[in-house]
Amino acid sequence: MTGITSPGRHRPRHRAARAASAAALALAGALSLGAAPAPAAAAPARPAADPLARYHHQQLHWKSCLLGPDDTTGKELEQAGAQCADVTVPLDYARPDGRTLTVAISRIRGTDTAHRVGALLLNSGGPGGPTLGDPPFVRRAMGQVAARYDVVGVDPRFVGRSTPLDCHWPTGSMIRGAGTDRAGFAHEVRFAADLARRCRTHAGDLLPHSSTRNTARDMDVIRAALGERRISYLGYSYGSYLGQVYATMFPGRVDRVVLDGVIDPARYGPRLLRGAEDANRHALRDWADWTAAHHTAYGLGRTRAAVLATVEAARSAAARTPLRVGDYRVDDHDLPVIVFNGLSQDNPTAYGDFAEGVRDLRRAAEGRTVAPSPWLASVLEFALTEHGSGYGSAQTSILCGDVAAPRDPETYWRDLRRAGDRLFAPVTRNINACAFWDPPRERPTTIRADLPALLVNATGDPRTTYPGARAVRRDWPSSRLVTLRDADQHAVYGVYGSRCVDATVNAYLATGRLPATDVGCPRPTS
Repeated sequence: MTGITSPGRHRPRHRAARAASAAALALAGALSLGAAPAPAAAAPARPAADPLARYHHQQLHWKSCLLGPDDTTGKELEQAGAQCADVTVPLDYARPDGRTLTVAISRIRGTDTAHRVGALLLNSGGPGGPTLGDPPFVRRAMGQVAARYDVVGVDPRFVGRSTPLDCHWPTGSMIRGAGTDRAGFAHEVRFAADLARRCRTHAGDLLPHSSTRNTARDMDVIRAALGERRISYLGYSYGSYLGQVYATMFPGRVDRVVLDGVIDPARYGPRLLRGAEDANRHALRDWADWTAAHHTAYGLGRTRAAVLATVEAARSAAARTPLRVGDYRVDDHDLPVIVFNGLSQDNPTAYGDFAEGVRDLRRAAEGRTVAPSPWLASVLEFALTEHGSGYGSAQTSILCGDVAAPRDPETYWRDLRRAGDRLFAPVTRNINACAFWDPPRERPTTIRADLPALLVNATGDPRTTYPGARAVRRDWPSSRLVTLRDADQHAVYGVYGSRCVDATVNAYLATGRLPATDVGCPRPTS
């Protein structure tokens, strides 16, 4: 999201290698073991009264990550020398002797035991994004310093290979467009209420325990089960907020912290995307410039204005009559989300995927028979079928479980009318399922006043916008901000190809010393 994104497109390792075929939406809209080295420092003995003792001292059983011949993630982990384990955590931390959950983790052990730093836990965002498969990608980004860390991927509670939460939705995301009139908005109110009802029906026993605070508590159980006194952390997008919460709840248990795509905790919640309209308009204009320069390939217009007019024509056509795209019908609730989903990665592959998708939409608007391109087909499958229900259910349960949303539909309708934007505001300011959710069980975390962390953000990030990163930097004088200039990019380290950013992060991971001042990195020229 911003984190709020679709599963694939949001995950860093797929952003780098498979941005074209990643299958999901922005809610935005991201691992050979030798002999096991001893941990850098044994976990201190816990008092007998520790209510979580059986979780902290559990024995992890490491095994192959490969689930079967079609398990692509498992194959990548296997080839990288990773092993996997299941960590047992309590469903309800207030009742640790009650029902339990499984949290799936993967690990690639460091090989430089003489200079070992410790475990580096990962979160690629979402919320609700699986991260178990990310250690191979992260180790490649880390270069030589990777040998000094055990790199650990985690599928948070209710995500991926962990105990699932699935509301049996007809969509993979609660994020939709509001439509163009009051009747369309009324339809969205009913749709959002139905999503919430399905969650109460199918996962009502789990919803009260889905939150960032509980995910942070799970992380600390993982830390203890790994035998680590402290952990280092790399979090992308929503993972930056999770890192802030963990460091606040467990301040003595963090070592080196990197937050990439930084969320301002003051703005975190079910309406996190509200205010991202300008950044997305800027990203759309930059994409239109690139597409105009490639008119021969895509035929969408020879100027920025012509390309933007093509997008607007498709939007207007969908508002009049749903567009037929393959087996799907795309209306004014769907098309703005498709456009929004096309704008999180600033590279020719992602730009080309989006251009092909817009070309398909234009052809459909002209009444032609269209077989959607792979990127558009994956977006439509995610948005308009039950294929991504588990992802959207988990993502929504975390957002709604963290911060209460306004409950009166009129609040959203007035906001939409004030915004006056027909393309992005209908996505970023629309009502969603959290308006019909039960109140969170805990208050939002008051984030600690200062943290010596390394923050990373692109100036044109359309999900976690740059002002949010600057706000966190102001609140944390001990931190440093690494800025990638002139890029409309969500998630940078190891993803975008900036040697400046990657080298700065790796130097910090190697030494534990932050740069003396904030660092500005130019957009790579090639």
